[in-house]
Amino acid sequence: MIILIHVIIAFTSIIIASFAFFKPSIKKLITSYGFIIATIASGTLLLISFPSHILQSCLEGLGYLMIVSAATVATHVRLRKAEQRI
Repeated sequence: MIILIHVIIAFTSIIIASFAFFKPSIKKLITSYGFIIATIASGTLLLISFPSHILQSCLEGLGYLMIVSAATVATHVRLRKAEQRI
């Protein structure tokens, strides 16, 4: 059950990060950060519960984290630039 929740959180995080990138706002940025934290927390819980696939899980988790973090940082930069124009 926790695997399903983890996957749903991760996919939702990617979707939110994408929406935030194309239409940046503070709320979307905070939500994106929250989903990143939730994904890391549920992934950590999975690794503690099922440590047999740790290498594969960590590599996939790092790939996810790089993609979503890059989108979130890019959103942050775009939001700052938009605020400076105002």
